[in-house]
Amino acid sequence: MSTVPRIVDPKAVPVAGTDAHLPPVPAERLATEFLRARLPDAPLWTPEWPGDGGRLGARDPMAASVLMPLVARDDGLHVLLTRRTAHLRDHAGQISFPGGRAEPEDADPAATALREAQEEVGLVPAQVEVLGHLPTYTTVTSYVVTPVVALVRPPFDLQPDPFEVDEAFEVPLSFLMNPAHHRRHEWEMEGIRRRFLSMPWQGPGGEYFIWGATAAMLRNLYAFLVR
Repeated sequence: MSTVPRIVDPKAVPVAGTDAHLPPVPAERLATEFLRARLPDAPLWTPEWPGDGGRLGARDPMAASVLMPLVARDDGLHVLLTRRTAHLRDHAGQISFPGGRAEPEDADPAATALREAQEEVGLVPAQVEVLGHLPTYTTVTSYVVTPVVALVRPPFDLQPDPFEVDEAFEVPLSFLMNPAHHRRHEWEMEGIRRRFLSMPWQGPGGEYFIWGATAAMLRNLYAFLVR
């Protein structure tokens, strides 16, 4: 096991470049019909970003799931994300998908993702259509995360858990599926080099700095949809 230093301020880590040379996902592949047809039969593949690279501490790996909720709006699909509260032990203040670790009563990764989404933001499972999942992503905090991709149809009334979630917001999927908005950061400390992606988005409430595991899983979704 490798132990890596923690990134305290990701915005301060230099940007090595963007991926503007790569094509955005075509609009027709960001439609509900395409996603319904493509995701259930997703082949096994190895993503470019399988994990953070290394671990903090000696905690044993734990299974977890996140829900990647794609909200159907009049102008296309939007990704529902949350900003975590500042006092949490793991990923405090970061932008993330609703999700968490698996519990013994969860039948499968999708059940974990749906339960966590309901607990964190009040998203009722009956309003969610699970489409499939992406390859697992291993975080620096030792979570082996299954991203569960799902469609959500409005209207819905979110009720974020104030202990875990500061706010829930949406970002256009087309923005996130354009590599011109994918920034590559590189950082070295104590002889250990780390890299991560960020996808800063300027929303109505200001800038949302999407980075780390959330950005990497979105990049893996891009790679799946563009291939």
